[in-house]
Amino acid sequence: MDVIELLPRLHLLRFPVGQAYLWSDADELTLIDAGVAGSGGAIAGAVTALGRDPSAVRRIVLTHFHEDHAGGAGEFAALSGAQVLAHRLDAPVVRGEVSGPPPVFEDWERPIHAEALRHLPRAEPVRPEHVTEVSDGDVLDFGGGARIVHAPGHTHGSIAVHLPEHGVLFTGDAVAASPVTGTVMLGVLNLDRAQAVASFHRLADLDADLACFGHGDPVTGQAAAVLRKAADTYGIPR
Repeated sequence: MDVIELLPRLHLLRFPVGQAYLWSDADELTLIDAGVAGSGGAIAGAVTALGRDPSAVRRIVLTHFHEDHAGGAGEFAALSGAQVLAHRLDAPVVRGEVSGPPPVFEDWERPIHAEALRHLPRAEPVRPEHVTEVSDGDVLDFGGGARIVHAPGHTHGSIAVHLPEHGVLFTGDAVAASPVTGTVMLGVLNLDRAQAVASFHRLADLDADLACFGHGDPVTGQAAAVLRKAADTYGIPR
């Protein structure tokens, strides 16, 4: 796992598939997404290498239920004592109460999905003992007030996390950056493409200077303008 500093208080944790983000406040840490099953130890090691104890991670905010984002949540929560949070529509999947609906594939996405599956562990993830449900507009107590933005389309309960005080936006898989060109684009493997496009536009309207994606390099300056330009290529949602 690679650990990349984006800001003095923000680090990107890059896994073979997907990535997570570690936000630092003065006395506590917050993890945005948690990698695949089996990632708990690696995350704890990264936190320790940054000079903090894993118990300083007070919460794990999951942008959606997919295994490359939520698979490590239960394991790391057990190691650290962190609270796990997810949107109320995705929380039952994270808890293991129901199976998540599969994406509606476009033909060109099938090879992407097959390649991602090659890197996912076969073991079942450790389920969190408890998942706190969040909804659109909730404000969490980190980053000067972290606003939950419901961004459905990738999954029904996909969320973004916006830190207005710091100009930081975590989009989950609602938005991505091409691993080849770096071009900002609509996230792939969606349940509802039209809904996903509408969510892309909603996120592009937020005031963000730094945009952090579930896949691909972040946009580290004037992110709102970059997102608006990219969203416009998909048309205006009706």
